[in-house]
Amino acid sequence: MHPNPLYRTEDRALCESLIEEIGFGMVFAQTPDGPRVAHTPLLATADGAIQFHLARGNALTRHLDGTTALIVVNGPDAYVSPRWYDNRDTVPTWDYIALELEGRVRKLDDAGLEAFLHAAILKHEGRLEGAPWRAEESSEKVWGGLFRGITGFVLEVQAWRPTLKLSQNKSAAERARIALGLETAGHAALAHLVRNIAS
Repeated sequence: MHPNPLYRTEDRALCESLIEEIGFGMVFAQTPDGPRVAHTPLLATADGAIQFHLARGNALTRHLDGTTALIVVNGPDAYVSPRWYDNRDTVPTWDYIALELEGRVRKLDDAGLEAFLHAAILKHEGRLEGAPWRAEESSEKVWGGLFRGITGFVLEVQAWRPTLKLSQNKSAAERARIALGLETAGHAALAHLVRNIAS
């Protein structure tokens, strides 16, 4: 989380939309072998918890149940050039969106893991064109192999720590130039956020 309060938000709906739209993040936790991180699909529950799964062989899997962990969801990010500022006698920076979620983790039972997988498949298949793939298309052997290879978890969120660093410390004219520069450089999503959230 950025130390400058200018880059923070209390907008819980915005934070939840990041999880919904991005749907992927990193889980960090301390283990007896040192700190570890895993990359995983994420699914928010109706009560604000976050579900995910890891391979059984992942270095975090055997240590997560009952521990405190951190999930990080990264949104768009990009380099910001001083050429877009009123005063070029400065330094470059980086604009970005990031959400940190801290909480206790518990292991999902088989029914919870099954429900998570079906919900995640339904969500992501629904975003694609054409007839969706259904879990029922997997044979019992293939689906059973998936179950033997993964473990499901849920993180009960105790702290939300968002950072929306979108050049809020710059004038409206500078933010407009920054947004145009970002868009020209191929960062349309970040440019949109600089225009609409920072102003």
